[in-house]
Amino acid sequence: MGTVRVDMSMSLNGFVAAPNTGAQNPLGVGGTRLHRWLFAAPQDPRDTAVIAEVRDSVGAVVLGRTTFDVGVDIWGDVPWSPATKESSAMPSGTFSFVAGGVAEAVERAVSAAGARDVEVMGADTARQVIAAGLPDELQINLVPVLLGRGVRMFPELGGEQVELDGSGVVESSAVTHLRYRVSRPASDR
Repeated sequence: MGTVRVDMSMSLNGFVAAPNTGAQNPLGVGGTRLHRWLFAAPQDPRDTAVIAEVRDSVGAVVLGRTTFDVGVDIWGDVPWSPATKESSAMPSGTFSFVAGGVAEAVERAVSAAGARDVEVMGADTARQVIAAGLPDELQINLVPVLLGRGVRMFPELGGEQVELDGSGVVESSAVTHLRYRVSRPASDR
């Protein structure tokens, strides 16, 4: 079994999207700044290496309906493209909608991914997955910008605190990739 990883680009002040997200502005008005590093040409080789690592390891993606509705048409075949609409084939994979909640979605994604990793995208979905104690890792792609308003990644998780162990840092000219393992009590392993 692979790793269940929450992967988000985030501003220094904790926003993962700017205000007014929608079909015309999937990351909100001004939010595309958070993903410039991902779509840059030319791309910093350090970012290219992080992207390649994810692309080569991911077997399935869990994302929320809003992320699907406002973003699927712009992804193309980037490594964060979902790999898992019911039996709806698209260039980036086959999408399955799950109505049973995040635990069912992650379970189905883990099954579909086999030995490969599961990537979790979308702020609300990521928060639910974290609150349910399902991720093994968090990867925060910290972008050097302060967004004034928008969608915060961690406004409030509820429940107990989540302990993280640093497992990697890659800094480029455009973003700092921070990777953390989620610490679990021995009884949860």
